[in-house]
Amino acid sequence: MRDMAETVGRRLADAWERTDRIFATLTPDALLIRPISLRHPFIFYVGHLPAFAWNHVGVSVHGRAPFNAEFDEVFSRGIDPDVDDPEHCHDHPAVPEAWPEIEAVLAYRDTVRAAVLDASDGTPEHEAWVLSMVLEHELMHQETLLYMVQQLDATHKARPAWLPPYVTRGARREPAVAIPAGRATLGAANGALPFGWDNEFPRIAVDVPAFTIDATPVTNGDFLAFVEDGAYDRPALWREDDWHWKTGAGLAHPVFWIRTDGGWRHQTVFEALPLGDVLDWPVSVSLAEARAYARWKGRRLPTEAEYHRAAHGAPDGRERPLPWGDDDGADGHGNFDFRHWAPTPVGAHPAGASAWGVHDLVGNGWEWTDTPFDGFPGFRALARYPGYSADFFDGKHYVLKGGSWATAGDLVRPSFRNWFQAHYPYVFAKFRCVA
Repeated sequence: MRDMAETVGRRLADAWERTDRIFATLTPDALLIRPISLRHPFIFYVGHLPAFAWNHVGVSVHGRAPFNAEFDEVFSRGIDPDVDDPEHCHDHPAVPEAWPEIEAVLAYRDTVRAAVLDASDGTPEHEAWVLSMVLEHELMHQETLLYMVQQLDATHKARPAWLPPYVTRGARREPAVAIPAGRATLGAANGALPFGWDNEFPRIAVDVPAFTIDATPVTNGDFLAFVEDGAYDRPALWREDDWHWKTGAGLAHPVFWIRTDGGWRHQTVFEALPLGDVLDWPVSVSLAEARAYARWKGRRLPTEAEYHRAAHGAPDGRERPLPWGDDDGADGHGNFDFRHWAPTPVGAHPAGASAWGVHDLVGNGWEWTDTPFDGFPGFRALARYPGYSADFFDGKHYVLKGGSWATAGDLVRPSFRNWFQAHYPYVFAKFRCVA
């Protein structure tokens, strides 16, 4: 158990360092801003990450007394409003009339971090998975924090000097790939992973008919043709509910694009670049916009099973643990694990192609599927976090696969499933079409 505690402690320390670097890019007054109205202000997440850790490790596993019971409650869980009806939330956490002073929240954070590391050494073996849950929760929130930073006005953030330069050259476009009929294995067998979220289990096999899939994701350049064709004003291209959402939101182009007198610009996390410089980057849009584009092309979006078949299947009938094979992709198989802090041109990591020759299935943006998020047959909720997945089995959330540039390497596994509402446009999410 000591070896496990040391390993988890080291990984938690690394995760906390990255979280702190993200918050350090903000000006102090930014902490009370809500750049995405569907989310709390930044200060909530300063407190939420340690509160989640302490509530699950210190209180639930070890039965320890709270350091600050008020903070444990106020910061316990975020909100997930219905995009189409923001007054309706999947949870109703207590929201204070005024947020606590940041100095008090930071002191709470530091106390909890030290206590979690101390408690990890005495965690019973059968409860050790809770430590991994806390770690992965932290890693996932780093990405969602960056969604918020990207929407924040430039006066409240600064591009750090340590950030790598943007990569705008090196795209590799290939023709669409025909995938023969076969089986796709979704999820993981119970007990097969050191840790997995409840929606990853159990393992199921699905027969997938033959289909053709884009070898590379749809790019900003591809999507620009859709916008310039007036597709945002053509209801025949949109599902009825998608059209009502788009119209109500006043959306006429991807949310990361900015129309200026000098032409289009593309908003990255810290600055806006000329769109012409990043036409080879994958476009980031909501599922609703991706569906409309696919219909414009006379095609559709893949299902979760089709994604798995394209990513993990092989002509010899076997399945690969990752699209490129067995290793973890440390030598540049894709743009994930914060390697670039921005998208890169599609197809720029040919070593990461699947056995069929499909590129960018992991990294550079989560892959939208048109599969509603739900549990696999035999689903069982996490004992210590029963609402984690089940709260979102509502027919409005859809499965995303693969990962973005801001997805930690720990989360890159074939069974991992992300999910967002079809009308949520802020995700680092790309898509490709199938037929």
